[in-house]
Amino acid sequence: MPAERRNSDPPEPASWDVVVGLEVHVELATDTKLFSAAPSRFGDEPNSNVTPVCLGLPGSLPVLNRRAVELAMAVGLALNCDIRPSVFHRKNYFYPDMPKDYQISQYDQPICCDGWLDVPGGGRVGIERAHLEEDAGKTTHLGGAEGRIHGAVGALVDYNRAGTPLLEIVSRPDITSADEASAYVSELRAILLALGASDARLEEGSMRVDANISVRPAGSGELRTRCEVKNLNSLRSLRGAIDYEARRHVALYRSGEAPVQQTRHWSADGRTHLLRSKEEADDYRYFPEPDLVPLVPDSDWIERVRAGLPELPAAQRERLCALGADLGDAQVIVSRGLAPVVLAAVQAGADANRTVTHAVQNLALDGAELLRPDQLASLVRMETASRLTATQAKTVLGAMCERAASGGSADPAAIAAELGFEAMAAGRLEALVDQAILHHPDAWSKFCAGEAKVASVFVGAVMKATRGQADGRAVTRLLAQRRDA
Repeated sequence: MPAERRNSDPPEPASWDVVVGLEVHVELATDTKLFSAAPSRFGDEPNSNVTPVCLGLPGSLPVLNRRAVELAMAVGLALNCDIRPSVFHRKNYFYPDMPKDYQISQYDQPICCDGWLDVPGGGRVGIERAHLEEDAGKTTHLGGAEGRIHGAVGALVDYNRAGTPLLEIVSRPDITSADEASAYVSELRAILLALGASDARLEEGSMRVDANISVRPAGSGELRTRCEVKNLNSLRSLRGAIDYEARRHVALYRSGEAPVQQTRHWSADGRTHLLRSKEEADDYRYFPEPDLVPLVPDSDWIERVRAGLPELPAAQRERLCALGADLGDAQVIVSRGLAPVVLAAVQAGADANRTVTHAVQNLALDGAELLRPDQLASLVRMETASRLTATQAKTVLGAMCERAASGGSADPAAIAAELGFEAMAAGRLEALVDQAILHHPDAWSKFCAGEAKVASVFVGAVMKATRGQADGRAVTRLLAQRRDA
């Protein structure tokens, strides 16, 4: 086998096309697990959220979670899928973190089929299916590199995650680059957040991506041997794995060899490593789950779910751009799940430009999505009315997010009062501006001659004198008034 290339190597010539299909596993935002009443929560004490059903104990029977079904249907409808009758199967495999030695999943009759997702700035990616299944537990290997089993001296198993409802969303092999794959996952995540179907946190594992990667001669329509890279937990890892595997496959073909279908792992050294030979469906010995009846949503149920769908990211971006946001800012706001609060705050009378600016620059914070539109609108109105400076508004906004995250009051006027932020009297500000002009005669001459950038000299002097409490925009207005008088 030829030497494998590192991720930093230059890309191969454009004589090969990359072909990518993605399997995205999403933990659904239900209070309880897919087939039991155990809590479905992240971060609790290991093995505290379990029941006999989660542990696969004899005599325990699964009961399907209705809310999980409704969330699956909502995601399917948002992805333009058909909602069809479905059947649960037992998927057999023997891992320590699968207590029953099988997983209840949907196989040849999934609930969502034949949809698509339009990627911003790109093309349309087909959705082959989205099916419900239960998650496995989590095994932590001790002593091995990167927590892997190789070189480990022991392992700990946590069954808290066992039975958590998953929706596996399988794309068709329509993705042609690492950037398009990243855009697809970003848009899918934005849809999940808009629906409230999942918190979709890649870093916590509530959203996980498997990438099936192959290459073919440019312009060819064939599908060649693919390799699957498992459990990618960031967009950066996704892009890196696709680029690396594409180069590896091309190098094999050019040396006269061919890739072997297998499952691989992306590691911190910028390479993929073999995990195991790729399993086929026969290896799992699928058969219908005897303890669950077929799932057949009727048309009334489907239409009720459809009627409850919120505004989706594409429509949110369009409305944000109509307010004056550029597409990049609109995408940031949507990806953070902040579009509803921003749009509603502007509708409540907040200045659109300042609201968008805060959402992009100052709201990458926990609790931001919990702000009420009227609270954000109130803060922006206080700022545009010069009751708060831009710096003060940013500080108040941070405190609002912190309190919203902890369940406290996020009233901006009350927080501003607590912090001692009071509007500066107009007479005092005018006196400070006049003092700054007196102390910087050369800068004032330049400002009067049309050198607008020297206004920063006076703004800086006033801000220093007021310990940052003055409104820089008000200072600039007063300078202009005095120059034009």
